[in-house]
Amino acid sequence: MSDIINRGTGLLVIEVINSNPNGDPDRESDPRQRHDGRGEISPVSFKRKLRDLVLFKEGPAWKQVCEVLTINENDFYKYDLLEKREINRQLVAEELRNNKFLEKYWDARLFGNTFLEEDMSDKIQTGVAQFSLAVSISPIRIERLTTTKVAPVQEEKSRGMAPLGYRIVQHGVYCMPFFINATAAGKTQCSKTDIDILLKMIPYAYSQTASYIRSQVNIRHAFYVEHNSSIGRYNDFEIIEELTPKRIGDLEKPSDSWKDYDSEGLEKQIIDLNKKLNGKTTQVRDLMREI
Repeated sequence: MSDIINRGTGLLVIEVINSNPNGDPDRESDPRQRHDGRGEISPVSFKRKLRDLVLFKEGPAWKQVCEVLTINENDFYKYDLLEKREINRQLVAEELRNNKFLEKYWDARLFGNTFLEEDMSDKIQTGVAQFSLAVSISPIRIERLTTTKVAPVQEEKSRGMAPLGYRIVQHGVYCMPFFINATAAGKTQCSKTDIDILLKMIPYAYSQTASYIRSQVNIRHAFYVEHNSSIGRYNDFEIIEELTPKRIGDLEKPSDSWKDYDSEGLEKQIIDLNKKLNGKTTQVRDLMREI
């Protein structure tokens, strides 16, 4: 396997059914929504799920990825996380001074870091993998319900109540672009294996971190194109545009199901795009079909 890192262009097509993919703390955890009614998923939210899967070294997702990529248990120390709850800031500062920092933290090499310490401003780096804000193709419809539980929080109450506490998107299809920037790899010491872990982990991001409020968030497609050079051979935005599903009917009306999108047309778009990319990039990969 080559250790050369090339430019990468990707697009996640995320379907949400009766779930809250990313709550907004400024709106009482309502699903994130912009002024035109379209839903949003923050890149921070998505990367958190990838980090959690890599951190859980006893989990099935990490074990599966290690098996596929033949990562030895003796090398697990290279895949620790900087962004975790129990991080020891004094230890990290010492690792920065001793140049052990980038060797240890997978997410710092891949996503960058802003670990601010005195006299360490040169350690602030942008990452190799950049995820963009996901926006739904059509506006979303939000449902709010009051939930109850048998055990009350207050002793004098007969049951517990959460007024309008269950806030979900009835249906939505979101698109999240992401990019691999080879130029940053020289600064963060990101390796080809680091990127391969990312690509292999993406299909499990939602299925293996599902929760009460995110029970039906699914990556329909995880498209990825690797360019034949480190700086890119084709326009990123044109690739993303060709890989974006087309809405059937009224674009400004919330969708009801995946049937409201032209899946057959999407297959044709990919065939046409591959012809344009020939000799400049790899053929379009769908990481969801590589599980």
